[in-house]
Amino acid sequence: MAGTIRLALVGCGGIARAHLEGYGKVHEQEPDLFRFVAFCDEDASRAEAFAQKVEEVAGYRPRVYTDHREMLAQEELDGVDVCTPHHLHHVVAGDCLEAGAYVMVEKPIGLTVAATKRIMEAARRAGKWVATAENVRRGPSQRAARWAIQEKGLLGEMRFFFAQYAGWRAHKVGPWHWRADLDLSGGGLLYDSGAHFCDTVRFLFGDVESVYARVHRFEQHPLKKGEELVEDEREDFFQVLLNFASGLWGTWSWTHSAPSHEARMVVYYGSEGALVDYGDVFHGPFGNAEWKLKDGAVIPMAQVIEDYYRAIGPQEKERLFPYGWTNGIWLEVYDFLRAIRDGRLPEVPVEEGLKAKAIALAAYESSTLGEVVRVEDVLEGKVAVYQRRMNARWGLE
Repeated sequence: MAGTIRLALVGCGGIARAHLEGYGKVHEQEPDLFRFVAFCDEDASRAEAFAQKVEEVAGYRPRVYTDHREMLAQEELDGVDVCTPHHLHHVVAGDCLEAGAYVMVEKPIGLTVAATKRIMEAARRAGKWVATAENVRRGPSQRAARWAIQEKGLLGEMRFFFAQYAGWRAHKVGPWHWRADLDLSGGGLLYDSGAHFCDTVRFLFGDVESVYARVHRFEQHPLKKGEELVEDEREDFFQVLLNFASGLWGTWSWTHSAPSHEARMVVYYGSEGALVDYGDVFHGPFGNAEWKLKDGAVIPMAQVIEDYYRAIGPQEKERLFPYGWTNGIWLEVYDFLRAIRDGRLPEVPVEEGLKAKAIALAAYESSTLGEVVRVEDVLEGKVAVYQRRMNARWGLE
């Protein structure tokens, strides 16, 4: 499209602040690419704070709304960035698509498979695309790891991996948050930060065919909601066995209910060596990872990143890391804007976000049913026992 993109952001909470920072970086480099028209949040003070920030940086003040439908009725928009709680993703995205805007939705995209398909159907009717706000795969270490594994064959034939963490968190009474209610969040860390992991392993290793999992809550987590104590419904333990179409096997587990001893292991094994990651089990591989080969060589990730940059050349490096940026959120918002401007699909369209999310949902379904679950059956809606409660609550059945 020609002209300046008219942009709005709905949901001005925590992750939206990181998005706003990213848009600020884009504005510094390409001030005519977009203009914030409006911010929307049910808490007007949060939207006002965003508008104030834009006024300080860009010299104009976007309008503020507390109802996205009122915003859509008043504003002509080219793009909308949706950072609401998960249960509102399909509602807000659907309305914005119907109003003629392109949309980016924070992960996990849609509360359930059915919710995500509502977004996809709205996009088809509107003739628009939807981007998944997935930032992790865009980092230099993630892109270099994919190149080293898939193109360079640094580890040979991939065999299996272990991404495991066990630790302890004191379970004190804290304030209630919408993520503690499965009707609003869809799940705990397996689903939330787990969306990053599921997208990254698909990015590195291809599709997951089936999973076998246990998802559980060992400790009680009372939270204060107003004057009453309510239970945190999220899991504090999960262990997932992932069977990839390529033949790769993976063990992915996390818990905060393991007292007395913390344990961590994130290692990806191939026939020629291992990628040892010293980060967490959700957002890697990190820049401090090492490639340990069976001939005794140890290659730091920084070296692999430099080799990757040389392999792709300066033009491709500039395309993937414009202006030298390596922050995944800055890159995802820029990709969203440039996809609108250039008339192309975003790097992570809704279909990719759904495939990643379905891996985590398959784990919940497997734990609920006590059996192996095929990811394709979750995608097709054939297995939706765990999701039944959320689908019923929001009229998605």
